[in-house]
Amino acid sequence: MFKPATSAFLAVTATLTLFFSFPSPPKSFYHSLFLSSSISDNASVAHHLYTLTRRPHVAGTPANAEAASYVLSALTSYNVRAHIASYDVLLTYPISRSLTLARPPPEPAVKFTLRQEIYDGDPYADVANEVFPTFHGYAKSGTATGPVVYVNYGRVEDYETLKEMGVNVTGTVVLAKYGQIFRGDIVHNAYEAGATGAIIYTDRKDYGGGGGDVKWFPDDRWMPPSGVQVGSVYMGTGDPATPGWPSTKGSERLSNEEIEKEGDVPLIPSLPVSGADGETIMRSLGGQLAKDDWQGSKDAPPYRVGPGPGILNLTYSGNQTVATIENVIGVIEGAEEPDRYVLLGNHRDAWTFGAVDPNSGTAALLEVAQRLGKLLNKGWKPRRTIIFCNWDAEEYGLVGSTEWVEENRELLASRAVAYLNVDSAVSGAGFHAASTPQLDQLLRQAAQQVQDPDNSSQTLYESWASQSESSPMVDRLGGGGSDYAAFVQHVGVPAADLFFGGGYPVYHSMYDDFVWMEKYGDPMFHRHLAVASIWGLIALRLADEEFLPFDYLSYASDLQKSAKDLEDELSDKGLNLNPLFKAIEDFREASTKINIDVKAIKETKSWSSIWKEDHMRVRELNDRLMMAERAFADPNGLFGRSWYKHLIYGPSKHNDYGSKSFPGIDDAIEEAKKVSTSDSWHSVQHEIWRVSRAVKHASQVLSGELT
Repeated sequence: MFKPATSAFLAVTATLTLFFSFPSPPKSFYHSLFLSSSISDNASVAHHLYTLTRRPHVAGTPANAEAASYVLSALTSYNVRAHIASYDVLLTYPISRSLTLARPPPEPAVKFTLRQEIYDGDPYADVANEVFPTFHGYAKSGTATGPVVYVNYGRVEDYETLKEMGVNVTGTVVLAKYGQIFRGDIVHNAYEAGATGAIIYTDRKDYGGGGGDVKWFPDDRWMPPSGVQVGSVYMGTGDPATPGWPSTKGSERLSNEEIEKEGDVPLIPSLPVSGADGETIMRSLGGQLAKDDWQGSKDAPPYRVGPGPGILNLTYSGNQTVATIENVIGVIEGAEEPDRYVLLGNHRDAWTFGAVDPNSGTAALLEVAQRLGKLLNKGWKPRRTIIFCNWDAEEYGLVGSTEWVEENRELLASRAVAYLNVDSAVSGAGFHAASTPQLDQLLRQAAQQVQDPDNSSQTLYESWASQSESSPMVDRLGGGGSDYAAFVQHVGVPAADLFFGGGYPVYHSMYDDFVWMEKYGDPMFHRHLAVASIWGLIALRLADEEFLPFDYLSYASDLQKSAKDLEDELSDKGLNLNPLFKAIEDFREASTKINIDVKAIKETKSWSSIWKEDHMRVRELNDRLMMAERAFADPNGLFGRSWYKHLIYGPSKHNDYGSKSFPGIDDAIEEAKKVSTSDSWHSVQHEIWRVSRAVKHASQVLSGELT
């Protein structure tokens, strides 16, 4: 008779013990500890950067494999379970290059040395011979000879200007400046215009401080006259030989001929050259005077467009080889939801020493891992799994991250909460962020908890907000400029990208080294710590909070603004945008409702929280928040660019760095304006319907109800 009562008593006692025992501090305690100076270390982050940048480490080289081992060892030492995920991918390296300029008599011909010069006291002079000769990744091997035409930044609109001036580019070698669009698009636009080759240089006005009495590195931050920006001219994403599937050992691979037919590798040879060499070529040009906004710095010669009379002979020979690349993956397994992933990513490979790009980000990644390791030692465990991703071969075309995402696509599509990217973490002052819109509010909240590294009397949020008229400006992730691309544009994973500074003059040159960072980028390495702080805090909130801190009302507002801009652009075309506006309004209602649902559960959570049905309700609601972004990724992708699945954000068709809202609609509008047929404008209407359906699908996911 007594046993049932005793059993009931014990059950109640167990329940009370569950509620009134406090085995560990709340998650917020650990989040505050993560930001404290007691566990952050600028000496450690500086040491990481120094070690990683001691030698040039291009993808596929022994030096980059050594860097991978360093990252692997560091993660392991911080109690992070880590491993190497390797892929066999097509990379290219230079064999030989030559560039000769023939000038009208009596001027002698010029044979360019194509060499970046070391400087007096250069601490890296002993390894300068390990820097690859200046080249373009995936450049076309061959010879191009022809009169020179100056094409400004090599944009589509620049060629339209030349056409209006009566300048014929066919059969010429173009001279273009870096600075406005992706170099691969510069070469592609030259090919489309009929050029036989392309030379791209770093103009003093953009990278050299404007000319005059300005000093350059190592005496100032500016690019030296012999400095050259190298980089890839591949317009695709991932290994060109395995488009859409991973480059695992023994996988199917396209032939070189098939790769060229894909249309993402250049079909004319190209070379990058220095500002000094570019100016020498510029002096050989005659013809009409270029427009004022095409001119150079105040002490530069007048820029003319040609053609000629200078004639360039460009020869490039490259070695295409299948090389092994190594992503380093580290995992802190979640205690309650191990099958939900919060991913932090940065790439490791560099064209030269890579102090800014990318290893300021690698050093920050290791700083985050080190701090989280210290939290683990103090008893913290994340609710969800945190994954560190140190990518390889990003510089060639986001290769390492793309291959990993393609290999793990289905798991990521069902389990990834968000991807947080940091590429070049620090190149100067001023914080910047870009994201998919549901993360906007989280970014702003996190910035309010981090101290401004350049003014200890204010928060990072306050300095960020001061850069714009109202709240901090969060950009969008439509461009293909870093490793978030495969996550956002291929799978549809919410993502963010963070950095201090922005464009910097020694980008992708041999002068992007530890000395430049220590003197001009971040002398005290406080900006590195600030990046690590906000990066890690965002990851902690995504990993630890019971309800995912997403706000889709920000997304609805962004969609509304983009649709209104589209309506203004198409006001005289007789197209129907009502389906799009209706879908956005429905999306706003679904976003509002899910916020109300979250609030209601938070307010009613009490003793009933221990019961399974409440846990499952939270899980189901979080799944709706996590999966809504996937609905914007259409299985068929963009027309002619099917790898890009996201219909809301994607790269501009003529500038891979540029971000476009509604990229499929934008592509169709561009084509319709070109051919101006009823069918072409019908295609625009079709793309509007496609986006409308995607927005509707996202609303259904947020609502969690079948029709």
